[in-house]
Amino acid sequence: MPPAILPVPLNPTSLRNISLLLRSAPRFVHNQLQFRNHSTGSSVNPTEVSHFNALASTWWDPHGSSRLLHLMNPLRHDFIRTCHASQPVPPPASGLRYLDVGCGGGIFAESAARLGSTGSVTAIDPSPVVLDVAKGHARKDPGLKNKLTYLNTSIEGLPQPKSLEHQYDVLSLFEVIEHITYPSEFLDKCAPFVKPGGWIIMSTIARTWTSWLTTKVVAEDIVGIVPRGTHDWEKYINEDELRGHFLRERGWNSPIVRGVVYVPGLGWKQVPGSEKVGNYFFGIRKDEV
Repeated sequence: MPPAILPVPLNPTSLRNISLLLRSAPRFVHNQLQFRNHSTGSSVNPTEVSHFNALASTWWDPHGSSRLLHLMNPLRHDFIRTCHASQPVPPPASGLRYLDVGCGGGIFAESAARLGSTGSVTAIDPSPVVLDVAKGHARKDPGLKNKLTYLNTSIEGLPQPKSLEHQYDVLSLFEVIEHITYPSEFLDKCAPFVKPGGWIIMSTIARTWTSWLTTKVVAEDIVGIVPRGTHDWEKYINEDELRGHFLRERGWNSPIVRGVVYVPGLGWKQVPGSEKVGNYFFGIRKDEV
């Protein structure tokens, strides 16, 4: 007689995720979820800030809670190079200005500041706790002193540029947009900071059955490679929604999308077509004047 197989009890988080998916499934299946747009005073969600405050102390541990971000960082730079290579005229070889929104502990901001083509990096985050970690780590490298500036603010609190010289060549939103409640309004607030011919470049997650299973159930609940509560599946955004937002007479062109998949033991890999089911990079260029 075969041994009895005992059911594995689901923890409350798993049950909540299953309930969320079942409640959201009909509008997902029929592709009726609208790109959320609503008038709010701030894009900062106190619950999100509190969650990342708790992770601040391990931000620079390559084997800690931000391990997947460390592993993804080289692909961020590869994607930016891909976007720049697509331009009719190559970008300047030096003096590029970056605005890293939602910079967290500074993994991308530091690496961007070290590039020879970079003139300056301004990195902003609403969490003073996380920014203290970023500033402390940056102080270990004197070469960053005149190239990297951290500001404890949100995009709403940053003074809008008054001239072309104060706009940015690249505005980055890495693992940010899926933590924003009203992404359409948030992206509209980001747009004025990008100079004509510059780029908004981001990475995020598609809102699919697959992404719910991999990022919520497996990554958070079962394997624990991502801290529980990091993601809210309802906030995930499909790449066609981003295309629709920017291309509706908003002065943007040439969207580029690359899907990426995390392979245990190998890290992040670009996989064509995977942007439809999970993690992906998205870049779009602002029209020239």
